[in-house]
Amino acid sequence: MIDRTKPLSERMALSVMHRYTADQMKWHYEHGLVLQSIFFLGEQTGNSDYCRWVKTMYDANVSEGGIGGYRQDEYNLDQINPGKTLFNLYKKYGGEKYLTAIELLRDQLRTHPRTKTKGFWHKKIYPYQMWLDGLYMQGPFYAQYISEFGGDLHDVIHQFVLMESKARDEKTGLLYHAWDESRRQLWANPDTGCSPHFWGRAVGWYGMALVDTLDFIPKTRQKEREMLGAIANRLITPILKYQDPQTGLWYQILDKGAWEKNYHETSASSMFVYFLLKMIRTGIVPAMDRTQAGEAALKAYRGLTEQMLTEDDEGELHLRGICRVAGLGGNPYRNGSYEYYVNEPVRLDDFKGVGPFILASLEREAQEAQ
Repeated sequence: MIDRTKPLSERMALSVMHRYTADQMKWHYEHGLVLQSIFFLGEQTGNSDYCRWVKTMYDANVSEGGIGGYRQDEYNLDQINPGKTLFNLYKKYGGEKYLTAIELLRDQLRTHPRTKTKGFWHKKIYPYQMWLDGLYMQGPFYAQYISEFGGDLHDVIHQFVLMESKARDEKTGLLYHAWDESRRQLWANPDTGCSPHFWGRAVGWYGMALVDTLDFIPKTRQKEREMLGAIANRLITPILKYQDPQTGLWYQILDKGAWEKNYHETSASSMFVYFLLKMIRTGIVPAMDRTQAGEAALKAYRGLTEQMLTEDDEGELHLRGICRVAGLGGNPYRNGSYEYYVNEPVRLDDFKGVGPFILASLEREAQEAQ
């Protein structure tokens, strides 16, 4: 039985821990996402039990011989994401295997294929394509590595600037899910190379990538911080514009509102809450915009807790309304149409929603504690 008096961040983390065992651990971006959120919970609460549990999960995959299930020659940016928590594990517990794994992932980025404009391909199997998702998968890891071990910070910033310059729609201010430099994909606009729609979670990935990467840009690098901060602030207006005024949540396809089959999507909504509250906490949002951004974030968080969160008889929390996955291309081919996005399966307790919900809850709880 989970203690119902605990904060929602802890209750959700404990719910995950009751349902998730080391034999289920995979070197996969969504596992890395939820484990990172629980490690952060341990750090924020001072309860090392959460951190030790995360260590147990990682130790099921990381050994002196490498990372189980990881293949560098796949050149898949998603596989970088679980590496973020390796830094925390190495600092807290030591262990050369964590450092070895960090270097293995960094080595992938050294040889990862790029567009002609020097942007990382999302995956080797998706040539000349950049997806918003990829900025979250590699950006904070890349920036933290450079912060701690040295490297070219300009390359980190370039990925964000390039993605915004290619994917941002001037009319709405939103970013398209992906960009194909080659214009060869059937989903790519022949003029811009962009995919057809603004998928909520993709924009959420990009927003989280910005605020998390800024954690590792030194204050002495004012120009770089201002560049990322400006991109992050440009996202606020369209995010607030397309928030559902009734529920406070965001839709699967952001700008289509209550179109047929469009729905309030939990992972994107959680990501935007985290993005907005962290922007406010870290001072990225100009003072004149903080009240509006804060009110929008709190309205969305209430929407999540009142409409998307349930609990069972054991006190475990469950989160509904999470899109299982949405991509582009591949086999069978995903054409990026409206019908494609709104017909992808919706799941309960998917880590891609649970992880951001824990992160959003931590930001909210930190705010309340002030």
